[in-house]
Amino acid sequence: MKIFKYLLLLLFFASTSSYAQKYRFKTSSFMVSNKDKKGNWSDWSKDQKSEMIVTLDMENHRIVVYSEVIQLFSIVKYGEQETKGDDDVVTFNCVDNNGLECVLSIYTRKKQGNRNQLYITYQDMIIAYNMVLEEDPLTKK
Repeated sequence: MKIFKYLLLLLFFASTSSYAQKYRFKTSSFMVSNKDKKGNWSDWSKDQKSEMIVTLDMENHRIVVYSEVIQLFSIVKYGEQETKGDDDVVTFNCVDNNGLECVLSIYTRKKQGNRNQLYITYQDMIIAYNMVLEEDPLTKK
């Protein structure tokens, strides 16, 4: 009976790990907001054109922004998907490639044609990327 339980447990973990998901986004622009010495956030900067790839790799627990200097975020904790007003939000507690803690949030703006935005929030700065989900080339027909 114990062997059966261990076999069942092994099969469960094998099946859940094989379904780890990968998402690929393409950015179109970004904005930045900084915190001043009084703790107030600045207005958002003007949209700046940006054509980069962003990957959410749940199998390897990381998010990568392929900018001129690659931004690698190791996911420490996965948040739950929430609905905030008209938006769906998924949050990830991360550590970047410099060892700094940050929070990454992916918003799906339902009233804006399901537009996606990635917010990278540090203690003193927020970067917001406008992006679209790219179709997985393996599933295209």
